[in-house]
Amino acid sequence: MERYYIIALGLFGIVVLLTAWIPMAFRRLPLSLPIFCIAIGILVGQTVFNPIGLLGSFDSRHIIERMTEFTVIVALMGAGLKIDRPVGLRSWALTWRLLGVAMPLSIAAMAVGASWILELGAASAILLAACLAPTDPVLASDVQVGPPQTGTEDEVRFALTSEAGLNDGLSFPFVYLAIAIAFAHEEPDWFSHWLLLDVVWRLFAGVLMGWIIGKLLGFATFYLPKGAALVRTGDGFVALGITCLAYSSTELVHGYGFVAVFVAALSFRTVERHHEFHKELHDFSEQVERLMMMVLLVCFGAAVSVGQLVDELDWRVVSFALFILLIVRPAAGWLSMPSTLPQEERAAIAIFGIRGLGSIYYLAFATGMANFEKVGRLWSAVALIVLISIVTHGLTVTPTMRWLDRRRKTVCSRKAGQPELRPKGDQRDLP
Repeated sequence: MERYYIIALGLFGIVVLLTAWIPMAFRRLPLSLPIFCIAIGILVGQTVFNPIGLLGSFDSRHIIERMTEFTVIVALMGAGLKIDRPVGLRSWALTWRLLGVAMPLSIAAMAVGASWILELGAASAILLAACLAPTDPVLASDVQVGPPQTGTEDEVRFALTSEAGLNDGLSFPFVYLAIAIAFAHEEPDWFSHWLLLDVVWRLFAGVLMGWIIGKLLGFATFYLPKGAALVRTGDGFVALGITCLAYSSTELVHGYGFVAVFVAALSFRTVERHHEFHKELHDFSEQVERLMMMVLLVCFGAAVSVGQLVDELDWRVVSFALFILLIVRPAAGWLSMPSTLPQEERAAIAIFGIRGLGSIYYLAFATGMANFEKVGRLWSAVALIVLISIVTHGLTVTPTMRWLDRRRKTVCSRKAGQPELRPKGDQRDLP
């Protein structure tokens, strides 16, 4: 056993170095870090020393749940800290549209599709739809706003960042709805219990606890004790303390910890919005997030190559995955956006709703709370959709965002009355 531990430790060191070096060596190519991590995991999964491949077993559900849970809350804190825009009805209009229109439409369409294509019952179909609804805050870094106060907060990046920060928590009521339906034969009044507790109270507690904790910790960080504020330390790991405290405190009062962590980050920013310390907090959160993401995706790649995650992969699962990625999310996102938004930006927001570790967490959480039919098919569907989403978005998002940035600069130059720069030798307007 000690030998396997030493080998696993060495493999971990190699993976860390590779995931730090490979993206730098191939930075000109449209390849994201998650793609490299999965590729490394698949290679490791084919070796004789494959301790992480054990995560491909359903017996490891608790390990999967806890690791993905921690990674997601760290990512939510980082996403909240990097948003410079104050919360408002008009300033966050695109976010509210994605949450209030695109998300319910997606869940409804995915539930119907799961029932029809995968032949699932109501509880399993709703659970699968809820798991696949959120835009992942961990894997969507390439389409998110930049670090605090860097000015990289265009509408596309802001919409996807704020959506990822909130819809991870807002998927929980639908997950609990699936659990409630699974127990419906035991609890006649399950609907009222779900509505009052899992929708009203848990959402209210998540928002309230997050806002209060963010305000209190922000005041303590920047102003207390007088003359020796915590901000003077410059320690970025304060972000981890805020994350864990907001999450645990909210869960103890039966609120949604995911919602509380993101709201706490937003609330923390309001205390002292322009302080340099926010960059330290964000950078530390991002480093922890990248480390956890790297470990989990390597494990995911190994599990896919040797474990049970894709044991029930068939044409139904493939059809459902294509239905979700090519039809449901793009259509729901497009319909939710205002027609005044430029079409290319509207399309980018609609398409780049990446699915990732949050989906895996929700499925691990729910299957530990209740018995669902065809669990193997649920895992295969989620694993395939996450895998396709990581690869396709990883290959397309970087060139697409660069093209959007260039187009945005060109439009701004035209509006400012500046001549458009043309390649040397372009004489189309000359007589």
